[in-house]
Amino acid sequence: MAELSEKHKQALENAHYEIVGRHSAVEICSWNKKSLLDEGVCYKQKFYGINSHRCCQMTPSAGWCDQKCIFCWRAQELNEGIQMNSDVDDPKEIVDGCIKAQKRKLSGFKGNEKTNMEKWKEAQEPMHFAISLTGEPTLYPKLVELIKEIHSREKTTFLVTNGQHPEVLLKLKQENALPTQLYVSLDAPNKELHKKIDVPINKDAWERLNKTLEVLKNLDCRKVIRITLIKGINDCCIPEYAKLIKKAGNAMIEVKAYMFIGHSRKRMKEENMPFHEDVMEFSKKLADELGWKILDESKPSRVALLAKEDFPERVMHFG
Repeated sequence: MAELSEKHKQALENAHYEIVGRHSAVEICSWNKKSLLDEGVCYKQKFYGINSHRCCQMTPSAGWCDQKCIFCWRAQELNEGIQMNSDVDDPKEIVDGCIKAQKRKLSGFKGNEKTNMEKWKEAQEPMHFAISLTGEPTLYPKLVELIKEIHSREKTTFLVTNGQHPEVLLKLKQENALPTQLYVSLDAPNKELHKKIDVPINKDAWERLNKTLEVLKNLDCRKVIRITLIKGINDCCIPEYAKLIKKAGNAMIEVKAYMFIGHSRKRMKEENMPFHEDVMEFSKKLADELGWKILDESKPSRVALLAKEDFPERVMHFG
């Protein structure tokens, strides 16, 4: 049975997460809250059109991951393992539970005079599911059914993966369950740094990641390669990054600064957190190496968006 330990549940709840069922979780993103107060929006709204106040940040695998990334905010000593067994919660129950949790956690904004009430009413029905909160979602054995359940409700999905399970991405393709947008984390330009930064548990982790990049070019969905930039550690080796990125074909790239938060502060130093200017300098060098363009940037989030060419559908429009 896949179930979070009581200690792990308590740690997540102390961090303002709400547990859904036995192994899923929801947290209200800070940009969701800011959007409700008309104090700004997430870079994903700027880059892709996602409405921050209608985004549900969740995970079906809150305690399971097969990497111990040095920049991760999680208390990795509480990790439940690298494999979830088949006795897991039903996708419909997870989606219903996430929506219920989202409503409950946003209920207090109704009494805040600064809240944009039109947005608050819309937020009662989240339209976008970011399957990325914590843990590795491709370890959830019913991911196909989860994405299909969300899409059947005419909602969008952004799936974030560490790239350790290319076979799951192939299954999503075969089962017509690819997410609206697929993120693959690329935190290192070579095997040595991958081992140092991502601290993978799988012995063939680097090979798995490379296979995932090769699989990406044949997936018919929006794709993004996410580079979490760590100052003084992986802000190097531009040609090696470019070589890996080319394997993925026509994917966009996000270069986003590591943030000195959570349990990562026990492993990292504050000076490892890049300024936005550092992100832009690295992004320009990478774009020049690839012959690509910087399409957009968000200074508050310290992130830049790169692609070979821009396209009209990049910023999606929702009714």
